[in-house]
This record gives sequence, structure tokens and C-alpha cells, in this order.
Amino acid sequence: MKAGIVGANGYSGMELIRLLINHPSVDIGLLVSHSTSGSEIQSLYPHLSGVLDRKLADFDPDELAEHTDVVFFATPAGISKDLLPECLKRGLICIDLSGDFRLKKPEEYESWYHQSPADASLLQDAVYGLPEVNRRQIEKARFIANPGCYPTAAILGLAPAIKDSAIDTGSIIIDGKSGVSGSGRKAVPGNLYSEVNESVKAYKLGAHQHTPEIEQAIEAMSGQHQPITFTTHLIPMTRGLMCTIYATLAKGYSTKELIERYERFYEKAPFVRIRPLGTWPATKEVVGSNYCDIGLNVDGRARRLTIVSVIDNVVKGAAGQAIQNLNIIRGWDEKSGLGLTPVYP
Repeated sequence: MKAGIVGANGYSGMELIRLLINHPSVDIGLLVSHSTSGSEIQSLYPHLSGVLDRKLADFDPDELAEHTDVVFFATPAGISKDLLPECLKRGLICIDLSGDFRLKKPEEYESWYHQSPADASLLQDAVYGLPEVNRRQIEKARFIANPGCYPTAAILGLAPAIKDSAIDTGSIIIDGKSGVSGSGRKAVPGNLYSEVNESVKAYKLGAHQHTPEIEQAIEAMSGQHQPITFTTHLIPMTRGLMCTIYATLAKGYSTKELIERYERFYEKAPFVRIRPLGTWPATKEVVGSNYCDIGLNVDGRARRLTIVSVIDNVVKGAAGQAIQNLNIIRGWDEKSGLGLTPVYP
């Protein structure tokens, strides 16, 4: 297949390039970027010199239809909702990494993203691309709304407990921490080295746009609409994301019992690794890979479950998961192009 990447000049676009170069069944066709069209990709990312020498083009749906079979939209929120429909009309597989098609209710997008929503019929057509939870729908899809980075870690951490009715969904608290690459490559004061280094700060308290996405997934799994408490933090590192999740147990499970249930739930999920009893994951242990590592602890005294879920925010939280979705759509080995060992140390 030939792949096009819209928004190829950003971190997620660059990560798509890195992964697709090693995919046995995909060649990179067009690289698209409105703001840097006409530039050579290696001039923006010198590490690609001699690996991929390609000029960035402006968005042209006819050209994409001529030279590609699948288009990845690695754009900021508010852009793909206008561009992607043109590619759908031309019969292309479309995988959107922005938040434009994740929320099924247009009013929620408008409220949380502070922009006008996509066409309501397209919102219903988009398949939520979390493979470990939504595989059957993905297999038949041609239009994927790739999950956000925080929702990926949070939902994978919660799914087995929710499906098993092991927790009270009204008690969920999610403490999220992400590296600076999660906010993209834009030059803003809050991302400057002198602002981020040797500091941890909370941001978007009660207002993070991934909140309704997590709540939507919880409702889909439990049948109950419950608000969550979700607080995000910026950490002085480049890659990596951790969600530490707290929930009140509805049943009297031990940590060992829940670990066994999680292992069964993810038995056929090649990218989810459950940690043994008494151990918990660190972001360093998944960097550069498509893995989500999960550790569990039951506090019997407080009757509370603590879940620690870690991913690389630009791989499993963006580009890697998008390619995983393409593999499932095409019936390829799910690990194609993604068999990467985490970079350590």
C-alpha cells in the first residue's frame, strides 16, 4: 500500500514516518504539510537525511487519491474535520490522529475543544480505534478515529476492571503525567526548557479535552454515564505518559486475582503487558515502542484499586496505534512495522 501523511511535519507525523519506513507492506507516498509545504522533510528533521528524502506538499485530495491508498491525519484538532471528508469521498482509508472524530456528540466537541464540530453523520461513521477493546469494528472499518494518548493509557488500564464490574465507575480518579512531546512542536513559553526543566506542573484542571473521551469509553463498556476526576501534569521528559488510576472496589478482590483477570482479558493483545505481583511499570520501559504496560495494587484497608498504566505517547498514544489499526483493517499481522523493543536506558 501507499500511505499519505497529512501533518507530516509534527511529532506524530514524524513518528509515522519512522515506523512506516520499516513496515513490510506499506510505502510512504505523499507527505503533506500546509505550513511547511515545499520544504524537504530532512531539512525539518535532519535525522531523516539519507533515510527519506522527500518534499512536503500542500493538501490536494485528488493528488492523495492518485498516489495513496491510506491517509493518516496527524494534524492539530480542528483541521482534519474539514480535510478528511474529501479523502473519504475518494475511497481512501482514513485514520485520524486528531480529536475531531472521537466524540460522538457534537456538542461535547464544541464544549471541550472550543471549535465547531465535524458533520454529525461522519462522527457516527468513525470507528473508535482502540484495538484491545474495539477490534471487531476496526476489522470492518475504513475510517478510524485514533484515540488520544491519555485515553489510551487510561482506558486500557480500566477496561478489564469495568468489564468485570470489579469497580465503582463513579469513583474513578485519573492522575495523568506526560512528557513535553505530548503538546507538539509548537514554540510556546510553557514548553521552553527553562520553564519545564526541574519542575512538574498540573494543567487544564477540570478542562482537559480528553475527559469526555474517557467518559464516553467508560459508558460504552459499563452502560453507565459517570463523570470522572482527571488531572494532567507536564513532566520534564521528552517521551512517555503515565496514568495512575484510583477506583473503589465493588467486590473483594485481591491483587493476585485481579492480575490473573487482566492477563486473561489481554491474552490475545500483543501490545499490552501486565506486570507480575508487586511490580509496577515505568515510562522508561516502553519508550520507542507500541507497548502499554500495566501494574495493579489492591489496598484492602481502603478497598481501593490502584492501576498504573504507561505508554509512549507518540507511539501507542498516536502513530503506533494508528498503524496497528491499519494492520487490523488489512488483515495483516497486527505487529507489522511495530515489532520494536523499547529503547533503554
